[in-house]
Amino acid sequence: MAGNSFGTLFKLSTFGESHGPAIGGVIDGCPAGLEIDHDFIQNELRRRRPGQSHLTTSRNEDDRVEFLSGIFEGKTSGTAIGFQIRNKDQRSADYSALKDIYRPSHADFTYEKKFGIRDHRGGGRSSARETACRIVGGAVAKLLLKQSGISIHAFVKQVGDIKLEKNFDELDLNEIESNEVRCPDPITAAKMFALIEKIKEEGDSIGGVIQCVILNSPIGLGEPVFDKLPALLGHGMLSINAVKGFEIGSGFDSVHKRGSELNDVFVRSQDGSVKTQSNNSGGTQGGISNGMPVFFNVAFKPVATIRQSQKTLNNEGTEVTFEGKGRHDPCVLPRAVPIVESMAALVFADLLMLARCNRLQLP
Repeated sequence: MAGNSFGTLFKLSTFGESHGPAIGGVIDGCPAGLEIDHDFIQNELRRRRPGQSHLTTSRNEDDRVEFLSGIFEGKTSGTAIGFQIRNKDQRSADYSALKDIYRPSHADFTYEKKFGIRDHRGGGRSSARETACRIVGGAVAKLLLKQSGISIHAFVKQVGDIKLEKNFDELDLNEIESNEVRCPDPITAAKMFALIEKIKEEGDSIGGVIQCVILNSPIGLGEPVFDKLPALLGHGMLSINAVKGFEIGSGFDSVHKRGSELNDVFVRSQDGSVKTQSNNSGGTQGGISNGMPVFFNVAFKPVATIRQSQKTLNNEGTEVTFEGKGRHDPCVLPRAVPIVESMAALVFADLLMLARCNRLQLP
């Protein structure tokens, strides 16, 4: 099956199913000599893992990553980095009744029609369980980006109708991990928490928006014409389960503006450097980073599995009543924050390496 790899020079390929023995991946193209911080990588997995709070699924996976190759004496060797994460708390019996049913808004129908076979246990390859592999790849990418001073911060900006109205530069991004919702504004976070709890009690689910900010982005990342920075970020974000929208900079609000209001004007600072006076384009011009913070929004739909009765069809075309069982998040946003960061890190690591090939350096 195609579509299991992401990236050009810095590339992540993943494998495994939700209820198989393990999931894992291969990171290709990571330069040799990068010091691997295992505690950092494990903590990144902890941020995504199920069962981490009252607001998430109760599936109990410790998500311990085991590196199989590509690391020697604590540093990358320049060869392929192989890793795996064992599945331990699958409870496949919870899904036995779904063998012949197409769950509403899941990949059951499309996978079966595409491949002629499907793994009904938790969705198999279509399950968000796969995103744990992206966390490992993204964590290694973050360690690489750290060498260049680049940092990535995502947070929950909106849950349902509750929206954080402040701009990211008005927030203390160090507060993102201070609450279970992962919203850096405590007042807004409390409102979001209460809404998610209410939705959970009703057996329903709710969506929202995650904003991601990349600080200290260098000038020149992004490749004309098809591999522009926003295009690759959009590709990465829209590959995440439940994502239904992507916008960078002023995004869809741009349609209400005039060019005289929206254009980013270049100015010369006192130190002689050239900067933009505003950042409506989200830190890019012509699809290439301009040195300003890169920021974008990612819209997540409500989780498809809910504890309410719904009408659907079985594989014989007969209408049946379906009620979600098993363990599922009422709102995916808090656990999706590190996934958004990881995909952004993979994009930036890849483009950073590609940028080193843009000019012929003569002695």
